Amino acid sequence: MNGQDHDHDHDHDRDHAGDRDRDHRRLGRELGLFGTDPLMGAGLPYWLPDGAVVRHALEEYVRQAERAAGYRHVYSPVLGKRELYEISGHWDHFGEDMFPPMELGAEQIVLRPSLCPHHALIYRSRAHSYRELPLRIAELGGMYRSEPSGVLGGLTRVRAIQLNDAHVFCTPEQAADEARAALGLIRRAYADLGIRASRYRLSLPGEGGGYVADPGLWRRATALLREVLDASGTVYEEAEGEAAFYGPKIDVQITDRAGREATLSTVQIDFHQPERFGLHYVGADGARHRPVMVHRSVIGSVERAVAHLLEEHGGAFPVWLAPVQLVVLPVSAAQEEQAAELVRRAVAAGLRAELAGPERGSLGARVRAARLAPYQAVVGEREAAQGRAEVRLRDGRRPGALPAGELVRRIGERAAARGVGLWDADVPA
Repeated sequence: MNGQDHDHDHDHDRDHAGDRDRDHRRLGRELGLFGTDPLMGAGLPYWLPDGAVVRHALEEYVRQAERAAGYRHVYSPVLGKRELYEISGHWDHFGEDMFPPMELGAEQIVLRPSLCPHHALIYRSRAHSYRELPLRIAELGGMYRSEPSGVLGGLTRVRAIQLNDAHVFCTPEQAADEARAALGLIRRAYADLGIRASRYRLSLPGEGGGYVADPGLWRRATALLREVLDASGTVYEEAEGEAAFYGPKIDVQITDRAGREATLSTVQIDFHQPERFGLHYVGADGARHRPVMVHRSVIGSVERAVAHLLEEHGGAFPVWLAPVQLVVLPVSAAQEEQAAELVRRAVAAGLRAELAGPERGSLGARVRAARLAPYQAVVGEREAAQGRAEVRLRDGRRPGALPAGELVRRIGERAAARGVGLWDADVPA
């Protein structure tokens, strides 16, 4: 289990009263990104086309980052037999957050609350040698939580969750390095997304019976995570009562504009589920050994990540995430064909571009309507004659008139590089 194992239980709820201008629910409605309908049900948002663009760009970014880090992607079903979650421990320790089982003949089937039992079975599907380890498998998969209606809100607390999940099966000697590499992936993603961690938390078990009873495994896992945090020079705080039921975890905390905190990303070391599922690998000595399972989530749930990005950027997404990256504005109908050609050229180059013609109002009104797009290209009489466009950046800078090909190339380079920059730093405002 990853990302949202316990953060739904312990996060400070967002009521957004302190910063309504950055409320992701309001921005989501105004920008046409997502919505809800009582007939679909509470906590089950749908994604509109522009929201789906942001979500797809974010998901593809994660897949590419994971592939570059040596992960292989899998798909697994969102349903599982009750017995699967009894073995994993979810049924006993996490049952109150699961949907009731469905009776199918003699079997009971449940919507999964987590992906990790499925990945344990994928690992178990064939024999493994120590030479294959670490084996890194990842999935952007759905999971479901039976959240009470009173805590649901926007994209931050939902019942259907798309989780950026991954599990590394490795030897005990490899576990610390894998957890450290996962922290590196998280830090790089935050830089590219233009968000920052407010703090790092080592989440430990608390009082009560909600945790797997194996003190030796808890001590081993906690020592490894402390080693990872200390060796990477990460400043962190310890918090009792915030662990997953099967082991401790590093939680990467974010804070919204109203000062409310939530967990976005996690790294966990798990000795419990490899034991429960009887996982093993053949070592150099020819004997069977138990692997360690490192759980990690770079951006947590897609829903929570988009909610935080909306609030952090106020809807002005980084170039590579923006639903529309370039808006082309002909000054009058006489320049519409040249403007439309620039749009076609940008789309052919893989950019998300649209035409905002005079039928949408005055040039000033169209400029204001496109204020959240990273780039505007104004095509007047002179620009149309020269095959150029007057470029305006979202931050108020004006690089001047550029040939259509150069403009498309430069925007494409910025989008491909990801990150948060719009243009060269020396362009005056």
